[in-house]
Amino acid sequence: MTDASIFHNLQILPMTLNDMEDVLAIEKFSFSSPWPRSQFEKEIKNPLSHQFVAKIIRDGKEIVMAYTIFWVAADEAHILNIAVHPDFRRQGIAKTLLVFALNRIEEMGGRGVFLEVRRSNIAAQRLYIKFGFREIGVRKGYYGDNREDAIVMALELERSQE
Repeated sequence: MTDASIFHNLQILPMTLNDMEDVLAIEKFSFSSPWPRSQFEKEIKNPLSHQFVAKIIRDGKEIVMAYTIFWVAADEAHILNIAVHPDFRRQGIAKTLLVFALNRIEEMGGRGVFLEVRRSNIAAQRLYIKFGFREIGVRKGYYGDNREDAIVMALELERSQE
């Protein structure tokens, strides 16, 4: 069930080093092979990489609920991660971050978007399909922790009228 108060004061802001502890916690909850701090620090310094966190203020405290990272190079984009803290899942936050990311990608001139998703992550696949992503391939044994395949999905963004 969606908590309307979450969306009332939800902010999506650029990720900073100050967000790192919360982001690392979300990463550990979300992935069996979580990125180390150094990978996030590299992403923050990478000019092609764009990182955002979804935050709320609750009881006077800022809480990072989710994050996304994507690259944009020329007219192509690659969504690397969308992850939501378990306490905030199934409330539409991943969908909100995906909409945000796709809008930003389009604003930056991105026309094609692709991503990889674990074969076992049916919930994420369903979300991407709802947004028009389609399966374009499989990366066999892509995930190092258990050699699980990655489904490669792609989306063509509609061109704005010039």
